[in-house]
Amino acid sequence: MPLIAYALYIIGVIFPLLTLAGLILAYLKRGEAPDWHKGHYTYLIRTFWIGLLISFVGLILTFVGIGVLVLIACGVWYLVRTIKGLLRFNSRRPIDNPTTWLI
Repeated sequence: MPLIAYALYIIGVIFPLLTLAGLILAYLKRGEAPDWHKGHYTYLIRTFWIGLLISFVGLILTFVGIGVLVLIACGVWYLVRTIKGLLRFNSRRPIDNPTTWLI
């Protein structure tokens, strides 16, 4: 199931509602998952909420002119973080620190 959630997050770049579907899936499956899957679910959940926070800050900062740069950086961060998690999951490796804000 983490594979499906990662796919939904990546496709969610084009269709944002799919990211919400991935978030809901991560919340629903995290409790019953094996330990190494739980780390991936936590990573996905935090990716969503941190990305939403940074996007909100970027939207506010558009009024002072640097918000577009913040939004672009957030988009790159989101994709890199999601692809990194997907690659680790496909290699059957856990996320080293699923609670990190960084990549």
